[in-house]
Amino acid sequence: MSGTQRISDAEFERAREDYVEKGFFIFRNVVSQERLAELTQSLSAEYERVSREGKLFAGGGLLSGHLNCFPGAGTRFVYETLEQCGIIGLIKELHPKVQRLPNVGCNFNLPGSYTQHWHTDRPFDNDFMICNVTAVDTTVENGATDIIPGTHKRFYKYTRFLMEGCEKHGQRVLTRRGDVVLRNSNVWHRGMTNTTKVPRPMLAFTWEDGGSVVPDPFSIHGGEIRFLPNWFKLSPMGRFREKLFVKVPAAYTALRVARSLVDSKY
Repeated sequence: MSGTQRISDAEFERAREDYVEKGFFIFRNVVSQERLAELTQSLSAEYERVSREGKLFAGGGLLSGHLNCFPGAGTRFVYETLEQCGIIGLIKELHPKVQRLPNVGCNFNLPGSYTQHWHTDRPFDNDFMICNVTAVDTTVENGATDIIPGTHKRFYKYTRFLMEGCEKHGQRVLTRRGDVVLRNSNVWHRGMTNTTKVPRPMLAFTWEDGGSVVPDPFSIHGGEIRFLPNWFKLSPMGRFREKLFVKVPAAYTALRVARSLVDSKY
């Protein structure tokens, strides 16, 4: 379909059914591939610039290879396309807590990144909607996300997740530039290794706690592209945790198991 056409009722119905059963759904060929290609070039050029000038932070995902990114005001056209074709309306229908404009972000998977541990994006009773837009063709080679369908239906402590062998049911989400993936934050997933020589960006509109707290989320950071830390904090402990994750992944797993044993939310 064209990015200016509304998605068919039949497609929306399949999306509703898959979202309930699997926790995610893919709409194919929604957003302009040409404009996404231009956006990708801008993201890559900015990453090369800040890297060359030594302006990136230490840690925060830089070692493990998975960064967060604010992709700039130039992504506004993507959201407008999602509105025009009816996807934003569907998101509001699927998750009534969606109240405002989304938080605007981007997952920037660097060459040579490390495979993440399986995780959800928040505690089970505080879920939210995620809309990923594929900025480049996403393949096994450049780190297509690994996801376990149906794991949004029940709460899994990490120990239970391991004992039941849930990871055996993981599947890679392979998408083309312009595809849109709707997902519930409770679906277990992990970022995968990018074995290519170029970064793999994936746009992310998210509605934590109902959405953005600023009137225009596309204008933060002055509307300029900004690379940001991911879940590994920039503190000494955060850097230690990231190094442990990269160098001794089994030890990091052990830490998560220990936390699961003492904390009812994990």
